[in-house]
Amino acid sequence: MAAEKSLAIVVRMVEFSETSLVVSLFTRDFGKIGALAKGARRPKSAFEGALDLLSVCRVVFLHKSTDALDLLTEAKLVRRFRAGARDLTRLYAGYYVAELLDELTHPGDPHPDLYDAAEQALAELDGAGSVTAVALRFEMTALRILGHMPSLSECVGCGKPVEAVGRVAFGMLEGGVLCPDCRPGKRQVVSISAEGVKTLQGFADATTEAWRGQTVHPKIWGELRGVLNHYLANLLGKKPKLHEFLGTLAE
Repeated sequence: MAAEKSLAIVVRMVEFSETSLVVSLFTRDFGKIGALAKGARRPKSAFEGALDLLSVCRVVFLHKSTDALDLLTEAKLVRRFRAGARDLTRLYAGYYVAELLDELTHPGDPHPDLYDAAEQALAELDGAGSVTAVALRFEMTALRILGHMPSLSECVGCGKPVEAVGRVAFGMLEGGVLCPDCRPGKRQVVSISAEGVKTLQGFADATTEAWRGQTVHPKIWGELRGVLNHYLANLLGKKPKLHEFLGTLAE
């Protein structure tokens, strides 16, 4: 059984015994894995205190061919998430990044670009990046990379362009904006302001970093949270734990 190596973000940890942990890691090269870290809770171990939630590590693990947990044999700390010691808002936003990685992905399905986006988001939350902007950018990036991005400029019913003026119909079940002709008869449709649609378009645009200079007005943030929370809950079949926290945020 060959040892595999990769960069990884620690997204979940559960105590397995007095000395061991079961960890969920989102790795850059192998996607999400579940692994047993034997002896990780001992004062001196092969993991050297690297297995903290949201930390970035270089890991070595033995991949099991069955559904059994992989065996984590080594973890070297690259960067620890320290913002929680000074700002609970940044800590909870970091938890949300980890929750999306855990809930939106399947084991063994690698997405290096999603890993890079998550590592960047955590670094910005650990620094001085806007919590609302970083959280929204990561949400839209994750949805785009994983093929769940809602249509924001073309009607999901007929494909015609939908201009962001006034109020725009957004179909939760259809997965995006609807033109006036396709709106009738659809269930779970909400109305979004033109500014809200344009904000989502800006944060979803992978070709630019202009989102960094964009301020999300509290009213627009509240509107978008209602839309995205509902959309993601439909996608996952349940409400993400950190959505209630996100609703309390504003610039």
